[in-house]
Amino acid sequence: MTQFCHGRVLLSNRPTDGLAVNLRQRHFLKELDYTPAEWRGLLDLTTELKRARNARREVKRLDGLTIALIFEKPSTRTRSSFEVAAYHQGANVSYFDETGAHMGHKESIADTARVLSRFYDGIQYRGSRQQIVETLAEHSSVPVWNGLTDEWHPTQSLCDMFTMRESSGLEDRDISFAYIGDARFNQGRSLLIAGAMMGMDVRMVAPAGLQPEAELVATARRIGATTGARVTVTEDVAAVKGVDFVHTDIWVSMGEPKQVWADRIELLTPYRVTTELLERTENPDVKFMHCLPSYHDLDTTVSQQILAETGSEVFEVTEEVFESPASLVFDQAENRLHTIKAILVATLAGH
Repeated sequence: MTQFCHGRVLLSNRPTDGLAVNLRQRHFLKELDYTPAEWRGLLDLTTELKRARNARREVKRLDGLTIALIFEKPSTRTRSSFEVAAYHQGANVSYFDETGAHMGHKESIADTARVLSRFYDGIQYRGSRQQIVETLAEHSSVPVWNGLTDEWHPTQSLCDMFTMRESSGLEDRDISFAYIGDARFNQGRSLLIAGAMMGMDVRMVAPAGLQPEAELVATARRIGATTGARVTVTEDVAAVKGVDFVHTDIWVSMGEPKQVWADRIELLTPYRVTTELLERTENPDVKFMHCLPSYHDLDTTVSQQILAETGSEVFEVTEEVFESPASLVFDQAENRLHTIKAILVATLAGH
């Protein structure tokens, strides 16, 4: 049947054979909006789509659709993943940077959503406050996807769950991972909830002041009571013992002032991912993961600035670990493409 929305025709006769999950016209704003079964369905669909792409038998389920990409914060992986996923599936994209959409400046967020909904079949937003993407979704008649906000990073956590599945070959409930460093922001929060949804052994290892808020930890534990997840939040680096994966992220997030680098280095140096820290897992097959970009050497302008201003070459991970056989960071980066493709297909091509 053909569906109509705000005067535009929504095509419902797109190829859906073999889809592991159908989330047609659903927004993708944060992990908590989905059930564990739906999240697993997206992971299963990712497996199908990646295999099809690698076997050169991919079916274009989004042929003729159009997608708006709003980037108030720049990105390499998120932009590339959305654009290439769309192209692989036959869709076209329009890119808006922070000056291109006038959203919240010359036009309200609500009005922007209502206008773009008339032109596009889906809208991606990457920026600061979660409330912005929530408002876009509230007023949009097409799916809205969160490419990153300060509070949540669901496209990354879906990728990370998939990468851990793919790398280990383990059932979700048998996977254990530690996130180590500053766990207050989007990456730590999303991994905490996604891991709980998947029934994993989740360990958030961070100084007391840099841990996820108590309410979110309580939410993760409530989810874990139904999925079998084990949730640990601790300051003790010894908690990495026995894990299959060690995750980290940069120590100063986008939007934070550079003046915090010195204090953050002093506070987080004991939580740096080093060869010695990986050895503390007592798992010879432990893998390292990082959402990127990473400051692991002095080959970037930012790392040179940090050195000049703090006198320190200490970043969240050593070059030795980053370039080691334990590192999955580039497999992880590639998998952004496949998981984002699954999100697009599930929310646009379902019937």
